[in-house]
Amino acid sequence: MSNVQWGIYSLCDHLTDPISGDAVSQGERLRSVALQASLAEQAGFDSFGVGEHHFSNYILPAPLLLLSYAASSTSTIRLGTSVTLLANHDPVRVAEELALLDVLTDGRAEATFARGVSLATAQAFGFSDFDQVRPRFEEHLRLVVRLLTEEEVTWSGEHRGSLEKIRIQPRPVQHPTHSIWVGGGLSQISADLAAELGLPLLLPSLFRWPVDYLDIVQRYRARSVTAGNTPRVGFPTYLHVARTSQEARARFKPRFEQYLSFAKSTRTGFGRPMDFESLLEGPVVCGSPAEVAERICDINDVLNLDRQMFLIDAGGVPDDVVADVIDLMGSSVLPIVR
Repeated sequence: MSNVQWGIYSLCDHLTDPISGDAVSQGERLRSVALQASLAEQAGFDSFGVGEHHFSNYILPAPLLLLSYAASSTSTIRLGTSVTLLANHDPVRVAEELALLDVLTDGRAEATFARGVSLATAQAFGFSDFDQVRPRFEEHLRLVVRLLTEEEVTWSGEHRGSLEKIRIQPRPVQHPTHSIWVGGGLSQISADLAAELGLPLLLPSLFRWPVDYLDIVQRYRARSVTAGNTPRVGFPTYLHVARTSQEARARFKPRFEQYLSFAKSTRTGFGRPMDFESLLEGPVVCGSPAEVAERICDINDVLNLDRQMFLIDAGGVPDDVVADVIDLMGSSVLPIVR
């Protein structure tokens, strides 16, 4: 798996540590998430991502702002959103901000654009009908790609005002096929769009087994090749590693179970069991370095991934434990899976 990229990502849940009872402020939580980027870089990871949410105990509504903060303490790791809810935003502004971050980081900026699944969020951003979200997402995505690719864009569509000879500045360092991912996997539509546009596909951070996505991944790869594009697939995994499996389970199980209780209203298991022990057979990896490396390889055997992202801070995991997990991954797991 020498060609696989390995990443850390966070959804910035703000929960009390169920083991110690300690709580951190929102500012402390956000700054500690940004610090993960430099820790991940030092440990040899390839990418770092943060996700957009609104009006909940996921407390990061503007991931590009946090990534710009993290950029000042990193020099090599790729910095991306996981995800940006593109239908909620003006695509011209998003293209400008992504291009700016790309220039400031000398070509390390990424964004994963997704439709989103929250009706309440869509309504708060002005959608009277959730069915409006998908066509607006697709239109915005096509426009962002053009703005980042073409020197000058004249455009008209259904969901925003027309553009006449617009050239965004600064110009991005990367081509969009290197800086933009499409978040999808619950339906064929987003995967087909990614294949058509030649963009990589990042599967969602749900409580589903890797094999549950296999049909869509195979369809995406086949359609990408037919369109003359190179398919790339990423998958997010919940992960905890410690020096022994007993220590890993003791540190992670209560925190993950708290996160599971918090998140399962918006993250589904596709009809599968939604308990810690069952999830260890699917999207959750927990154990010693050797056990974690084996499970990572098993997941890659199923999906043949180009990138695997690890969510390690969910459920109130304290900063010192997060740092220990990142360090142990870098010293004892990545060398095996690479």
